[in-house]
Amino acid sequence: MDWRVPLADLNFGPEEEEAVLQVVRSGWLSMGGVTRQFEQAFAETVGAKHALAVTNGTAALHLACLAAGLGPGDEVILPSLTFVATANAVRYTGATPVFADVESTGWLTISPASIKECITEKTRAIMLMHYAGYACDMPAIMQLARSHSLIVLEDAAHAAGALLDGRRLGTWGRLGCYSFFSNKNMTTGEGGMLVTNEDALYEHLRIIRSHGMTTLTWDRHQGHAWSYDVVDLGYNYRIDEMRSALGLVQLGRLPEANRRRKQLTELYRELLGQRAPELQIPFRVSRGESGYHIFPVLLPPGRDRIAFMDGLKAYGIQTSIHYPPVHQFRIYAANRQEAGVPLTITEEVASREVTLPLYPGMSDEQAAWVVEAIEKVLHDEKTR
Repeated sequence: MDWRVPLADLNFGPEEEEAVLQVVRSGWLSMGGVTRQFEQAFAETVGAKHALAVTNGTAALHLACLAAGLGPGDEVILPSLTFVATANAVRYTGATPVFADVESTGWLTISPASIKECITEKTRAIMLMHYAGYACDMPAIMQLARSHSLIVLEDAAHAAGALLDGRRLGTWGRLGCYSFFSNKNMTTGEGGMLVTNEDALYEHLRIIRSHGMTTLTWDRHQGHAWSYDVVDLGYNYRIDEMRSALGLVQLGRLPEANRRRKQLTELYRELLGQRAPELQIPFRVSRGESGYHIFPVLLPPGRDRIAFMDGLKAYGIQTSIHYPPVHQFRIYAANRQEAGVPLTITEEVASREVTLPLYPGMSDEQAAWVVEAIEKVLHDEKTR
């Protein structure tokens, strides 16, 4: 469909095209020098000691769980209001996801109080997710983790460039995971990144990213080694040089892109407050500096969400839902522990949430058009 206002759009220019062409002309396409430049630049940007580029954000989450030593018999507390990859990565290791509720309808990140209720003698880790680019309550979560000797893993797929208390999201826990999927704040099409400040974790990750091999093709090409050993059960989670080249350019665009996302978010809040006050807009209270990845709104209770989204579709406006809660998917509902805490707020939010268009290339006029269309759709529903 030819959307008048799509949900998301690429923030690309001729620099991305030229960066990829340079890689193609170099004759080296797999993980090599450009990837190392990307990793170093990303680590410097977020303030981490180490960064490791991988093929996608799910691979980053899986490697984080492996590096944390998770396995059968372990429980990991995480939100249900997240993309399913967060939970899947836990299950890949044989560990059990345990779902905690979100804080409130005004702040859609995992609740420290709910985390505390979920802790058992089997709990090994907390895997949080900075929903929409807004920070979880990291001081409270880190204190809780310390008091129970738990590992903190951050799903920062929405939060590239976001800050809390002067510290980048993704660097609070032992490991942070980022996604560079096509709709993310910075994108390589597919791609992801792990960050950590621990040397031993980084070395483990570096080995298991590529088949458990001690040296890579690039090392041998550079004359640094002649052969290799395999010392661990590894995976093929390598990124290619084309995507790393895109990542370097996109990383440079990230600050300005996030500033534009913030401007559009503030405009949405102002206009919706004037023209559609019945919509609830989460994250109005400040907590750090968001990445403003998506713009979620909550419909009034009882409002027909599909009719609302179809109404906006008729005006050429694309919307989405973030997210169907993981614990309600058939594969998870069938295996959910009976002792799990009630997810009352999560289920309410998930039934009312609609995601509006948001991307750096979006104009103020397009944002105003979205709000005008929302006003019309809500009015039409009232008069039926």
